[in-house]
Amino acid sequence: MNKRYAFLFALLTASLPSVAQTTIVNRDPQIADLVSQLSADSLRSHINGLVSFGTRHTLSTTSDPKKGIGAARQWILGKFNQYARQSGGRLTATIDKWTLPADGRRIDKPADMGNVMATLKGTDPADTRVFIVQGHMDSRVTNVMNRDADAPGANDDGSGTAAVIELCRVMSKSQFPATIIFVALTGEEQGLLGAEHLSERAVTEKWNLEAVLNNDIMGSNNSNETNIIDNTRLRVFSEGLPGNLLKDTTNRISQIRQFGNENDGKARSLARYLKEVGERYVDNLEVVMVYRNDRYLRGGDHTPYVQRGFAAVRLTEMNENYNHQHQDLRTENSTEYGDYPKFMDFDYLRKNTAVNLATLANLAKAPTVPQKVTVDVRNLTNSTALYWQAPQVGKVKGYYVLMRETYWPFWQKKFFTTKLGMTLPYSKDNYYFAVQAVSEDGNESLPVLPVPNLR
Repeated sequence: MNKRYAFLFALLTASLPSVAQTTIVNRDPQIADLVSQLSADSLRSHINGLVSFGTRHTLSTTSDPKKGIGAARQWILGKFNQYARQSGGRLTATIDKWTLPADGRRIDKPADMGNVMATLKGTDPADTRVFIVQGHMDSRVTNVMNRDADAPGANDDGSGTAAVIELCRVMSKSQFPATIIFVALTGEEQGLLGAEHLSERAVTEKWNLEAVLNNDIMGSNNSNETNIIDNTRLRVFSEGLPGNLLKDTTNRISQIRQFGNENDGKARSLARYLKEVGERYVDNLEVVMVYRNDRYLRGGDHTPYVQRGFAAVRLTEMNENYNHQHQDLRTENSTEYGDYPKFMDFDYLRKNTAVNLATLANLAKAPTVPQKVTVDVRNLTNSTALYWQAPQVGKVKGYYVLMRETYWPFWQKKFFTTKLGMTLPYSKDNYYFAVQAVSEDGNESLPVLPVPNLR
């Protein structure tokens, strides 16, 4: 176990009453082995390959075999197909193509679009869950419409794309009950276009999409202005409320207000899960939860999913250097501008990629979530009674009941049980609770908050 994670867990729970069922989870050996296979040198090679195409601007050439977005797409597809040969037939790769009409904004003529996708099919036919990990392949310079100038895009977002390629390389050799899709998106810089297309596909095709990990600008350890250098912290941005809440016709808003669940939307719950699992497997790295969907004046490819009601978060470096984002290649006043590989920290990128792997593998190996989780609120009590039904898919060793104080950012205690209910000597008025299903290997599902049982 990550020593810092264990120390932090102990520190947070020290003030809470002890209960015999309290459990601290350990690393799954298979996931730990997969994490160890990630390579900083391999990530560097992926970045250099992406940079070699000069520009990957969304509107750049799709016919030149050596330059532009078209050549980059084919190169990424080649990588995915290479890894498919080691998957035993489980991995398939394709370019999801469509033509986007001019929009009078950042698409000035009909554009040939394409997301490069590799699908690692789950081994359990009954498990329909889908998990997406993505980065955007397109790059830009200062003028977002400049499709001709060299735009290396090493960190923005070669880093996220390289992470996706590396995850596919390592994970394609293993089997998971659920399906994982590795995606290199296009059109992010022109308006999140590839993510809009794919998230809408997930809706219209009724995918059981349980989580989306969006990786964008995650490979540099330093900032301009403040000159901070630190490769031990990774940000995860998440929205507290459901992104499609205002379109909801039920009484969800009143329920959220009544029970104070404004900090427990799908994205925020996924961010907590990512923090816990990522720190469990990745040494010398803190996952810092940021309570907003994204940064000021910026956007990311997780947002179209959030707006459609899916759980999606953005992973990005702690300290951004704006001299190496969206910049024409030049030197001014002894400062070199441009998004080059030489400004990146590839061991930091390896650690951040490992957070993705640990989270994806833990989710894909876990059972589906517990069903019909309720909390008994029929009587005034100083204890809390929770009940649930078994998940629909997956072998279950037992369940974790999670608990945290209402002001605390992440779960403080876990209580293990093999039963379909638990009564705890803690007041439901003072704590939040949730329930996870646990596989035989100890992999936890996403947590489910209880619905009050008034009958």
